[in-house]
Amino acid sequence: MQEELTITKPERVAKPKWLRVKLPTGKKYTDLRSLVDKYSLNTICTSGSCPNMGECWSEGTATFMILGNVCTRSCGFCGVKTGRPEQVDWEEPEKVARSIKLMDIKHAVITSVDRDDIKDMGTIIWAETVQAIRRMNPNTTLETLIPDFQGREDLLDRIVQVAPEVVSHNMETVKRLTREVRIQAKYERSLGVLKYLKESGIKRTKSGIMLGLGETEEEVIQTLKDLREVNLDIVTIGQYLQPSKKHLPVKQFITPDQFQKYEKIGLEMGFRHVESGALVRSSYKAQKHLT
Repeated sequence: MQEELTITKPERVAKPKWLRVKLPTGKKYTDLRSLVDKYSLNTICTSGSCPNMGECWSEGTATFMILGNVCTRSCGFCGVKTGRPEQVDWEEPEKVARSIKLMDIKHAVITSVDRDDIKDMGTIIWAETVQAIRRMNPNTTLETLIPDFQGREDLLDRIVQVAPEVVSHNMETVKRLTREVRIQAKYERSLGVLKYLKESGIKRTKSGIMLGLGETEEEVIQTLKDLREVNLDIVTIGQYLQPSKKHLPVKQFITPDQFQKYEKIGLEMGFRHVESGALVRSSYKAQKHLT
């Protein structure tokens, strides 16, 4: 008699109550929401269903994604589509700048997919976007959340030359988990990118990590130490949430007390700003990081 094969599915970790999100409200949010819908403006706030969208929009901050919505990398945590991206839209810098003007954004965060498929990895569009925003919105401050550009200093120089107020590149996770979580990325290379940006004259450098992927407290603290060693100014620490069943599972939901502990440790290390909490994302309270 043939034995029955029993497949045991891994247990899903129940989402705790502190991860409940308040529905966004307020006139500023409503007005921006209407503009985004009316003109089909491309913000990562809406496409990424960011839990802090209402709060950020109410403060006049929004995040825009350039260079398309298909990434050449296939990170295990990220909900952005992977595959062959479309051709570069050379009119995109002006489109983004007009969107920011239309939305009356005070502080804009610009991010992008990885474009390892093109020679300049998108850095020309990156630089032109910053320049276009400054021409059309001279009072808007900028943060650029950039890929690693494979660590190439000649490409990083294009970002340095346009000198955004804040330049961010996310570590995403601790060293041990980098290969599993980010696949094509390298922990030391990302640290090298942040070090090069600071040494090249960028006034405020920033990075972010997600928790709940199986890291230990000691590994998180070591990551913070590594970031301080490259003179990083700002760090964000948030809870990883699984975008779909195809992505890496959540191993643990970090408690609010633990997030507070990491914030205290980070500030004692000398970071200028530490945003640490379950719903914290890369651009959370971004305008505050100008001080």
